[in-house]
Amino acid sequence: MKKLFLSAVVLFTATAIANAQSDSTTPQLGIKGGLNSSSITSDDFGDTKSRTSFNVGLLAEIPLSERISIQPELLYSGQGFDIEERDQDNIFDTDENIEYQLDYIQVPVLLKLYLVKGLSVEAGPQFGFKIHEEIDYQPNADGGDVEISEDDSYVKDVDTGVALGASYKFDSGFFINGRYTIGLTDIYKDDTIFQNVDAKNKVWQVGLGFMF
Repeated sequence: MKKLFLSAVVLFTATAIANAQSDSTTPQLGIKGGLNSSSITSDDFGDTKSRTSFNVGLLAEIPLSERISIQPELLYSGQGFDIEERDQDNIFDTDENIEYQLDYIQVPVLLKLYLVKGLSVEAGPQFGFKIHEEIDYQPNADGGDVEISEDDSYVKDVDTGVALGASYKFDSGFFINGRYTIGLTDIYKDDTIFQNVDAKNKVWQVGLGFMF
């Protein structure tokens, strides 16, 4: 049964590749944006609640063949997690959660495979560069922000991960996409009290864009 299943998978993949095609054989530039649902995966913290934010940026699609492309991107990505969930009986008189906000410039470099015209899957490494870090006691209003300086930060400046996703591009150039990224390296610095803490970024993304 296992061999039959593997044979079916190989046959399906080979058929998809044989019939796959992109809608352009020339390089394209594009813009994109969407929503993030981010948190961290950790054996030491347990489950953490997700922070909702956004991503926006630029991308290029460089065809290697009719069905395979390289897609580098340059994105602002709001990430982090909820530190605490609160109700209206707390001392801050607000039901907003406390967010630990970690904002990055993300540079994914993806291999993109068209399964059929317009529909593609993508995967590849992602390199993140931290640009802002703060604790926000009122994430849905002005105020409540406590910025964390580089000297006081326990979080590394660089993060590496893997991105997996899918996209559908219409003939007009508009596209929709969904993606999951998971960190490969712990976010905390080695020379701090969190040096042995297991914690990695994870982000779900949905969005849309346009290729020129």
